[in-house]
Amino acid sequence: MRIARIPTRCRAVAALAFLLCALTGTAAAQWLSIPIPGTPRTPDGKPNLNAPMPRTAGGKPDLSGIWRADSPRWNENLAPQGTDAPMLPAAAELYKHRVETQGWNRPETYCMPHGVPDAMTVAGLPFKILQMPGVTILLFEEFHKYRQIHTDGRPLPVDPDPTWYGYSIGRWEGDTFVVETAGFKEGSWLDNNGHPHTDALRTTERFRRVNFGHMEVDATIDDSKAYSRPWKADTMRFSLQPDTELLEHLCENNRDLPVLERYWLGKEQAK
Repeated sequence: MRIARIPTRCRAVAALAFLLCALTGTAAAQWLSIPIPGTPRTPDGKPNLNAPMPRTAGGKPDLSGIWRADSPRWNENLAPQGTDAPMLPAAAELYKHRVETQGWNRPETYCMPHGVPDAMTVAGLPFKILQMPGVTILLFEEFHKYRQIHTDGRPLPVDPDPTWYGYSIGRWEGDTFVVETAGFKEGSWLDNNGHPHTDALRTTERFRRVNFGHMEVDATIDDSKAYSRPWKADTMRFSLQPDTELLEHLCENNRDLPVLERYWLGKEQAK
């Protein structure tokens, strides 16, 4: 049986991704541990992730903290398990191409950001929520990106300047934080598999902090140019990363990719 050979650049990208994950894991293992005040603890002094959910002075759940996805599954494929996203023909063809080329042109290869909600599910890389009156901020460790969710009662703009993370507004429905986002720039992917979107994309995310150390997020995708109907992703689950802080994470693909490409090219020429 003849094994298909992966294109040189794809192999370089895959190797780069592996190296980045390995370096990130090494740095995380060496990162300092700081006992954060206000963290509930078990009798042996460890953070009690099953303690009750914290609340703000106004009584709303406090989502603040450093979070990381429990599984890389949602980053790999946002569509519900066992089903396909209801893609229109053009979107389906683009998705097929991205899968067949193993993500040749995924944005992060060029130091461009992940999409929504993709940025929260990047394997091994956490994000930090800062919940304040009037605005909630998401700080992503990857590439040092951020996202603002306005909670001061403003509506979504009618014609926003398109951006990678779009324009977000949030409100509370009981203990659920509901975030609506529009005004996306085309180019980001909904997940690592390459589910596409257009500038018509609107997302609705529902954040629920289950207890001190666990959070769930549901996401609904609505893009009439790419999908025949709105569709809901599987519930994404996140765990708090207590007593730690975000690392500095910069993208230097202009250095790393040429080195890896020369390495793989040398191996190919040696065959």
